[in-house]
Amino acid sequence: MSDAQRRHWRAVRWLTAVLLVLWLVAGFSVVYFARQLSFSFFGWTFGFWWAAQGALLVFVGLVVVYQVAARRLDEQVGVDEAD
Repeated sequence: MSDAQRRHWRAVRWLTAVLLVLWLVAGFSVVYFARQLSFSFFGWTFGFWWAAQGALLVFVGLVVVYQVAARRLDEQVGVDEAD
């Protein structure tokens, strides 16, 4: 494995780790503190709205961010989807 490939996979693992931490925060920490976050948000309590809609929006956003960032990292190294 070349040095460029090692740097590429290190960057991909770092990106994945950061996005997984954001997923963990969006999925669990907000719901864990739902009682303290009981203010009205779009007509619902914030904890309920986050569990039903907000976390899903964050998850979709994380997938899009991963796709764009991973494609850029692949292009920098010259890796193609077909390889």
